[in-house]
Amino acid sequence: MQAHTKKRRTEAIELKFIGPVSNLNRALEAMKSLGFVDASDYVPWREAFPKFAGNEVGSVLRGARLKEELTQVQLSERVGIPQRHISEMENGKRPIGKEMAKRLGAALNIGYKVFL
Repeated sequence: MQAHTKKRRTEAIELKFIGPVSNLNRALEAMKSLGFVDASDYVPWREAFPKFAGNEVGSVLRGARLKEELTQVQLSERVGIPQRHISEMENGKRPIGKEMAKRLGAALNIGYKVFL
C-alpha cells in the first residue's frame, strides 16, 4: 500500500517586461526553457464563467452530485436533510457548516474540505 504524501504547493509568479518587440520571441523561448509559460492568452475563470463567481461552494456541490449521478432528492436522503436544503446550498442561499460538509463528503465520495 502506498503511503499518503503531501504535495508541496507550487508557487507561481507573474512576470511583466518592457522591451523591444523585435526580441519578444527570443524572450518567450528563453523563459519557456526555464519552465515559464506564456499566459498572455489566459482568462481568469471568474471572467470566463461569471455565473459561478461568488457561489463556488454551491457549484462544487452540484458538480459532485452530478458526478455521482444523484438527484437532489437522492442526496438529501443519503445525508438526512430535506431536498430544499440541498437546493439552497447549491444556489448559495444556505451555508455549509463543517458537520454538513463531512456528511456531504461521505455521501459524494469527496473530501469534505472542498465545501468549506
